[in-house]
Amino acid sequence: MRVHVVSDVHGNTEGLARAGEGADALICLGDLVLFLDYADHSRGIFPDLFGTENASKIVELRTARRYEEARTFGASLWAGVGMDRGAAIEKAVRKQYAELFAAFPTPTYATYGNVDIPALWAEYAGEGTTVLDGERAEIGGLVFGFVGGGLKSPMNTPYEISDEEYAAKIEAIGEVDVLCSHIPPEVPELVYDTVARRFERGSRALLEAIRRTRPRYSLFGHVHQPLAARMRIGATECVNVGHFAGTSRPWALEW
Repeated sequence: MRVHVVSDVHGNTEGLARAGEGADALICLGDLVLFLDYADHSRGIFPDLFGTENASKIVELRTARRYEEARTFGASLWAGVGMDRGAAIEKAVRKQYAELFAAFPTPTYATYGNVDIPALWAEYAGEGTTVLDGERAEIGGLVFGFVGGGLKSPMNTPYEISDEEYAAKIEAIGEVDVLCSHIPPEVPELVYDTVARRFERGSRALLEAIRRTRPRYSLFGHVHQPLAARMRIGATECVNVGHFAGTSRPWALEW
């Protein structure tokens, strides 16, 4: 059995269309939407609406951790164009989702990332795509558990939930062979981004579940350039499956 795993697709429709080649199934750990490409400020919903120069300004402020200034600047842009923010973003996200979900191979098992909008997924997930969040699925004789979304952060992305809600989803999954999540367990080496030079939010509840239930694998993404892409925690191999938007390469799991 061979399964390909991707995370942080961020609009890479072309790569996603090839991600399942040679595999029995594809697993997607979320972040399909591209709001703003930190490497190329001309790509994403934000520069499409407000231009590359304004996108660069937002990146500069966020990179400097000046989050309040970034929010104020963003609010001033929305006020200046007189658009309904929610409606404009939803329209752009729907366009991306239509293209991305059409690129998923059959079968695909997917969970949400922190920049995704879960309420829209049911409209675009075809028969070959199973969406799971706080749920389990058997694939090739192994039990996979899925935990979507991220935790509350200064970035204030669309699907951030409380630590308690996140922990409840982990508890609902129980013991599994492969624990799949968008964010990593709370381990400094796994949550530190070496390019952004900051610690992203990981889950302590996820770490505790790994220690307690000892799955074979813990698979995740979220941190685009991690200090450590792979490490063992007890009996569990913890793997950041990679920044698919930048590499177009899925991570392969065989058994």
